[in-house]
Amino acid sequence: MLLASRDLGDGRRQSDLSVPGVHCASCIAAVEKALMASPAVEFARVNLSMKRVTVKWRAPEGAPPDLIRILRAAGYDSHLFATESDQRDPKYSRLVRALAVAGFCAMNIMLLSVSVWSGADGGTRQAFHWISAALALPAILYSGSVFFSSAWLALRHGHTNMDVPISIGVLMAFGLSLYDTLHDGPHAYFDAATSLLFFLLIGRTLDHVMREKARSAVAGLAKLAPRGATVLDGEGRRYVPIAEIEPGASIIVAAGDRVPIDGTVTEGESDLDYSLVSGEAAPKYAKAGTVVHAGLMNLTGPLTIVTTKRAEDSFLAEMIRLMEAAEGGRARYRRIADRASAIYSPAVHLIAFLSFAGWIIATGDWHGSVTIAIAVLIITCPCALGLAVPIVQVVAARRLFEKGIMLKDCTALERLAEIDTVVFDKTGTLTTGKPQLVNGRQIDPSAFAIAAKMAFGSRHPMSEAILAENSTSVDEAAELTIVSEHPGCGLEARSESSVYRLGRPDWALGREAPIPERHAFSVSLLVRDGSVIARFVFEDRIRLGARSAVSRLQSEGIAVAILSGDRKPVVRDLAAGFGIDSFLSGMLPSDKVDRIAALTTSESKVLMVGDGLNDAPAFAVAHASMAPATAADIGRNAADFVFLHENLSAVTDALEISRNAGTLIRQNFALAIGYNVIAIPIAVSGYVTPLLAAAAMSLSSIVVVGNAMRLGHLRTAARPRDGQAVSARPRLSSAEVTT
Repeated sequence: MLLASRDLGDGRRQSDLSVPGVHCASCIAAVEKALMASPAVEFARVNLSMKRVTVKWRAPEGAPPDLIRILRAAGYDSHLFATESDQRDPKYSRLVRALAVAGFCAMNIMLLSVSVWSGADGGTRQAFHWISAALALPAILYSGSVFFSSAWLALRHGHTNMDVPISIGVLMAFGLSLYDTLHDGPHAYFDAATSLLFFLLIGRTLDHVMREKARSAVAGLAKLAPRGATVLDGEGRRYVPIAEIEPGASIIVAAGDRVPIDGTVTEGESDLDYSLVSGEAAPKYAKAGTVVHAGLMNLTGPLTIVTTKRAEDSFLAEMIRLMEAAEGGRARYRRIADRASAIYSPAVHLIAFLSFAGWIIATGDWHGSVTIAIAVLIITCPCALGLAVPIVQVVAARRLFEKGIMLKDCTALERLAEIDTVVFDKTGTLTTGKPQLVNGRQIDPSAFAIAAKMAFGSRHPMSEAILAENSTSVDEAAELTIVSEHPGCGLEARSESSVYRLGRPDWALGREAPIPERHAFSVSLLVRDGSVIARFVFEDRIRLGARSAVSRLQSEGIAVAILSGDRKPVVRDLAAGFGIDSFLSGMLPSDKVDRIAALTTSESKVLMVGDGLNDAPAFAVAHASMAPATAADIGRNAADFVFLHENLSAVTDALEISRNAGTLIRQNFALAIGYNVIAIPIAVSGYVTPLLAAAAMSLSSIVVVGNAMRLGHLRTAARPRDGQAVSARPRLSSAEVTT
């Protein structure tokens, strides 16, 4: 357990266990309660679609807690979670076989029942009942064991789950039918018992298929990770399983293979498909010194890479964990559903018992009273209520992933739907953080050629921006010698008797040179022997989709503001270009935290969108947070959402999906509760047979799952912009705007 766990720092470790027996809200509550009872466990959260439980624990005396024994004592077998081994759940094959047996038996019994219903009596009726009993027995023993084993484990360990009332209903229907057959009764309910199992297994199998479909994105990510890699060491080349490769190892990635672990290229040149990281389809050039991530496809040439992380800490593994974690949180709706499901099973048993007692007192017919109690047990099974929230969360996580957005905690989905203010960082968020030359057409071609030749060997962002605008004129420039780079200052070169400097104005001129505030990003001067021959003006590139995202937010009545550590003129010009009135410049990390805290105190629900290390503290105090995949590790870890592509439309996409998810959850609650409000009185009144109860219960679950799957087809209508409503929200004051 210790070796398979991950160190979280501060003495805390995390273990991931697979618990195949978890299948409903009651199971989740039982597993988490059992684990949290251990003094060493600080956190336990079940992911229902993955049948995985994440446990964070401390071992003060060095011995890890026996988590597997704790779960076994609670009635759940478990083992260490491994993505590769858990990709194909064997339970699906078991469900299909059980469904086939139940369907075969139910259909044949139904054919025999038609003869009985048509008026068969005497020996013929009795013969058909015994044949039906023989057909029902394998369905009860084999197909019913799916429910019986789960119910028995729950009862044996002192709690109930949704399979308890199902098992009682099936066994009572079979037992009553067998009694009637032995005593030559006119009716038997073998068709009801087997059809009940058939309908229940249809619902259980569909639920399983839906969950597998929802987690297909995770499975697809996991398949991008190779099982091993060719390692270069003192023993030559050898193939090593991916889990055994340590940081610092040299591995070879052939053309057509995927990068197995994060690392840095040391030899070779190639094009890499970066769509997994950036969402962009255009390949990127990689050579010695290029940082690469696990899962990237090597397209054209072999590369030698020195690994910088273990497989479980790689970029791909992080994305898989983010995707899996989407179902692990406990939002308000999920907590409501869990509490309702926890008390639902005892309530069902009580209603069934009272129905039996009431009818036997009123009629004295114990046979009819038992039949009604069976119907109540079956029709009130809380499967639909248990599915109302988690199935929507799973589908929402998948829809977000399809949009290139990773959801780290399902509670963030609910919080995002409540936001009324969006605060953006500037550099790296509204802009790309990459300079772009904006006055290239105004620069003398000969001077431009000299600057391009000086910048050719430099990796500085300003040099790359110059080359991006004019790389073709490098060969046309005068011959330069002794080109050197001065970190923090610029480039220096010589040509015959002249000295050229390209870089920071005061360094290039050798004296102070103030820059007009209208320049939005930076200015570099090309100086020859102390005289300026060209001025290069750079601006930060606006992130793709930023303008449309801000415009859409504003049109929906959401207040938008900028908090930036950049200079006032830069932030002011950018805000004006976006039509944003509220902005603050020169902000330190603590200033951002204070400002967001002030907005929160004023009852605003703030979404913070940023990318830097200095944004991580602001993420912690915001109602919800989002960062691009290019953000620093700390920023990504602190954010609730991480978007993988360059387009800032991720903000509005996530907002739309979160609102639609909230709508569907409320609809599912209404459907589940409304079904029971209608069904229970009808069943208690004696108008529902066990067979009809089985069909109605399964249909309610299918309706809830089908409603959740509509998430991908819903669209949120833009709310009309209400000027007063927007202005009523806390805004940055005019004094603050000029800060």
